[in-house]
Amino acid sequence: MRKPLVGTLLALVLLGTGATTAAAAPTAPTTPTAPATQAVDFAGTVALSNCSGSLVRLPGSQPTDPALVLSNGHCLESGMPAPGAVVVDKPSTRTFSLLNSAGSKVATLRASKIAYATMTDTDVSLYELTSTYAQIQARHSIKALELNATRPAQGTAIKVVSGYWKRIYSCSIDGFAYRLKEAGWTMKDSVRYTAACDTIGGTSGSPVVDSATGKVVAVNNTGNEDGQRCTMNNPCEVDRDGTVTVRPGINYGQQTYGIVACVGTGNKIDLGRPGCALPKP
Repeated sequence: MRKPLVGTLLALVLLGTGATTAAAAPTAPTTPTAPATQAVDFAGTVALSNCSGSLVRLPGSQPTDPALVLSNGHCLESGMPAPGAVVVDKPSTRTFSLLNSAGSKVATLRASKIAYATMTDTDVSLYELTSTYAQIQARHSIKALELNATRPAQGTAIKVVSGYWKRIYSCSIDGFAYRLKEAGWTMKDSVRYTAACDTIGGTSGSPVVDSATGKVVAVNNTGNEDGQRCTMNNPCEVDRDGTVTVRPGINYGQQTYGIVACVGTGNKIDLGRPGCALPKP
């Protein structure tokens, strides 16, 4: 995981596999397929105490709904959820620094609860705020970023926007990891970036934005720092046949389109909705 910059990470046991390891060099950037781009800036992103994040809405979210902040499960103030753990509707008073297009702080937003968080199959946290989208827009002239409801494609031009560092990384989706293993955690269908997105600690939770549409397609979360195999801060890819591939220096995000089916009326998490595949408690 891209280490949170405050707090101590737990020591974790290397996950053993019996498959053959294939060392892979960092992949070269590919030509983006999108013919046009949106102006992607910092508006709607947030800085946490230890990570990055973004103010997000679903396609069906209403102005009067309580707003949501998207980040990583491993950025929770309570520490990283254990493999298999799922957090739902846990009270929280965490605060977030809301940024404008230039990356300047315009407001402090406050959570009412952790609506959903896990590090199983994905690495995501969703905080419900005490403010609605309409209130935030009226007070601060900031609109939420929209989650794309469809799976992104290989070759898509993307930007990883870090509110913590106030830095934007530009690259493309190089491909997808069937399984991404890091210490005791396993993530599914992870987005692999081309080498230009050389994200660092503190970029965890950054929205991964489709440059053509301006919509969020993933949340940035990890990368292989030292070329190690399946260890903390050194995730490895595992294909359908069990073959392990290590890509030193390459970074990853977790797709967010699957969240859309799990949010119902009033922006409430409903893991029983048709099509919702997020892990359940």
